[in-house]
Amino acid sequence: MASLSNSRRVRRLSSLGHVAVVVDQGSGFTKAGFAGEEQPRLVLKSSSLVPSWDRPVLPGAPGCELAGGVARAHPIKHGVVVDWEALEGLWERLLVGGLRVCPEEWPVLVSDSPSAPPVGRERVAELLFEALAVPACHLASTALLALCSVGAFSGLALEAGAGVCHATPVYAGHSWHKATFRLDVAGSTLSRYLRDLLVAAGPDHRLQALPHKIITQLKKRCCYVSLDFEGDLCNPARHHPVSFSLGSGCSVCLGRERFCCPEPLFQPGLLGQAEPGLPILAFRALQRVPATLQTRLANTMVLAGGSTLFPGFPERLELELEAQCQRHGCGTLQPHLVAKPGRGTAVWTGGSMVASLRTFQCRWMTRAMYQECGSRLVHEVFH
Repeated sequence: MASLSNSRRVRRLSSLGHVAVVVDQGSGFTKAGFAGEEQPRLVLKSSSLVPSWDRPVLPGAPGCELAGGVARAHPIKHGVVVDWEALEGLWERLLVGGLRVCPEEWPVLVSDSPSAPPVGRERVAELLFEALAVPACHLASTALLALCSVGAFSGLALEAGAGVCHATPVYAGHSWHKATFRLDVAGSTLSRYLRDLLVAAGPDHRLQALPHKIITQLKKRCCYVSLDFEGDLCNPARHHPVSFSLGSGCSVCLGRERFCCPEPLFQPGLLGQAEPGLPILAFRALQRVPATLQTRLANTMVLAGGSTLFPGFPERLELELEAQCQRHGCGTLQPHLVAKPGRGTAVWTGGSMVASLRTFQCRWMTRAMYQECGSRLVHEVFH
């Protein structure tokens, strides 16, 4: 999971006598709870409302400036922290207000995006030790934690959340950063796309004014991934329309929008994006690792994140991965997807499992280590 080059820095935390707090911070939602438990205690929106004069708002930024002199602060965008003050407020809400713990008494394990800049890890350590005064912390790659949630330490993590998708090879507990690929089309993008599809399909002006929460509910309850997108698109008999009640006697009907909504995960070009879809990125990630490891990693391809929960997503992904292998002369590769029902919280679950292990207790970066070496130590302890 992590290694220490200096044995004198390996200090166990038996004197603390507390189970650790586990935090999976995401672009859309942040999960928090206690190590050893099966589910997070809290799932909160990562964004928060702040006075508009307290945050600069870019002109025309969607959903930032709200009525009543308030703005919505988004601490994490596309998996990367962009507002550290807002992140500190989020963690205080989680730890003190939500979990009702005293941060000074609890070690904290925090998830770290595979494509986050290394300097961000230093800032996380500074925030935890300086602002929240935690006794110890650990930063773990979301890809590694996703694999840990199914008891694996080697494989390919395929994450699709609210703000970003990643394809990350992991071998023997270490993320292969140079072979990691990201896609900025994810859950939030799909929600906006669904709104555009509904508005284009019907003249009802109320569709444009639907709250984001309702759009998200429509996406989660009604949408699915097509196994034959072009065929379904051309055949109205395969659109399978459904009606969704909005309350007050109003409803909205979804036809082909149901399978068009998640399609940009496989074809980002539908949104004008130049990068390839998640299946191609996953195949490229496998090709970046040594040939001797490709079969082993392909045998454990773990799905994680809420945007992998669309019905049909695992089946379509496996079909396209197999097609990629055949197309590039890699027929011996047999991708095997691991798609657990609880994969929406797989990263948090992996963190909970790992932080509760007795053998993990020497992996913490303690306050004493931080005071001695500073935040730069994160690059040595967590790599």
